[in-house]
Amino acid sequence: MSEPVVLVHGWGGSFARTWRSSGFTDLLADAGRDVIGVDLLGHGTAPKPHDPAAYADLTTRVIEALPDEPVDAVGFSLGAITLLRIAIDRPERFRRLVLAGIGASLFDDDESRSQTIIDALEGTGDPDDNIGRLFSQYAHQPDNDLGALTAVMKRPRGERFTPDLVARATCRTLVVIGDRDFAGPGDPLAAALPNATLNVIRNLDHFATPESFGFIDATLEFLDAVPA
Repeated sequence: MSEPVVLVHGWGGSFARTWRSSGFTDLLADAGRDVIGVDLLGHGTAPKPHDPAAYADLTTRVIEALPDEPVDAVGFSLGAITLLRIAIDRPERFRRLVLAGIGASLFDDDESRSQTIIDALEGTGDPDDNIGRLFSQYAHQPDNDLGALTAVMKRPRGERFTPDLVARATCRTLVVIGDRDFAGPGDPLAAALPNATLNVIRNLDHFATPESFGFIDATLEFLDAVPA
C-alpha cells in the first residue's frame, strides 16, 4: 500500500468540498498516494452538536483516522490548528506536516476577532466588517449547519499556543500562507517550529489557499508527491 496522506479541512469546509472538489485528492492519487479524509466535528459528514463544549477537543476524530505508523498530513486553517495540537503532544505520529492558513494570529490571545466572527454568524455583526461577512457566507453554504459552526467558534480553546508549546512539534513541517492572509504573517509560527520551512504565496488571501496552485505545488513537492 502506498504511503497515505491525511487531509483535514478548515472551518466551514469539509473533506469533499475542500480537497476533493479542488482536484487535490486526484493529484495525490496520480502520485500513487492513498488519501485519508477527515471531517472535523461539526462539519461535512461528522456529527453537528450545537453545544460549544462539545468542541473542546477536535483532535479525537483525526487521531482515530490516523494509521499506526507515522503519516504525512495536510491541514488548512482550523484543520492545521487541529493537526498542530496533535503534533505538539505526539510528534512521532507524523512524518511530514503541512500547515496552511495559520501564522502569527495563532499566538494572539485577543479574542476580539473571534467575537467579530460570532457576531456575524448570529446576525448582530457590523455589515461592513469584511472578515465577519466572509465567515458568514461560508457558514451559509449548502450542507453547512449554522448552529454547529457557531458553536465551533464559541468552543473552549484549551491551552494557549505559545512558541515554547509549538516547539514540541518536532516533525518536518511546511508552513504555507498567503501574503494577504489575515492569519499571517507566517514567520512567527515557522520560527517557533524546530524543523519548519516557510512558503509565502504572493497575492493570496486566506480562503483561496486550498485551491491555489502555489499551495498545491508547494505541498506536493514537500510530500514528494508530484504526479509523474
